[in-house]
Amino acid sequence: MKILVAVKRVVDFNVRVRVKADGSGVETAGVKMSMNPFDEIAVEEAVRLKEKNIASEVVAVSMGADAVQETLRSALAMGADRAIHVALDSEIFPLAAAKLLKAVVEKEKPELVIIGKQAIDDDASQTGQMLAGLLGWGQGTFASKLVIENGFATVTREIDGGLMTVKLKMPCVVTTDLRLNEPRYATLPNIMKARAKPLAKMTAQELGVDITPNMSRLKVEEPKKRKGGGKVKSVEELVDKLKNEAKVI
Repeated sequence: MKILVAVKRVVDFNVRVRVKADGSGVETAGVKMSMNPFDEIAVEEAVRLKEKNIASEVVAVSMGADAVQETLRSALAMGADRAIHVALDSEIFPLAAAKLLKAVVEKEKPELVIIGKQAIDDDASQTGQMLAGLLGWGQGTFASKLVIENGFATVTREIDGGLMTVKLKMPCVVTTDLRLNEPRYATLPNIMKARAKPLAKMTAQELGVDITPNMSRLKVEEPKKRKGGGKVKSVEELVDKLKNEAKVI
């Protein structure tokens, strides 16, 4: 069984995000970048399935400028067998990402696609669902447990009311939640080995995908600073403030 894992290069989760002076986006110049944490979980799950002899090959794919190859090398150091870089110069939105992934899936023909439930830069949580829709595959989103048996994927999903278990006929798409696993640290020997692993490069044109954006960003701005709270002496005073000051009731 071949597994395809999509990974994204984002601002490191430990870095305080700053908005550009012109409000056009988030400042990335000179900022530490790393693999999206949810995608690290996806890579870890795929590698574990290979270690259990359930999967025979793990292929990591990412899209963007040449800098994303560093992120792909991180996935290779964690245990992926090879990587695919879809070269892009422009920013990519979820639908275009899903279309590119669909083209890669049709080329690679994996039985399972694992992707983080969301990227921490835009928090869209759309790419996995769109990919499943474009492929016509079943999907198990927000997975906290994944079991592969007899051509089916049993996914335990985290939902508002607790947990839901779905059984999917493969091939299918699974998006990973935080409690699925804890990603390993890449060891120095594996980091060195990752340099020799295959990393193919292709373009959207070669994949035959039109990535013309169907949406545009108007402005990015810092959230308004919250005012400090206060204490009230009675329920009546609380109700009065909620009604006349906050105007929420």
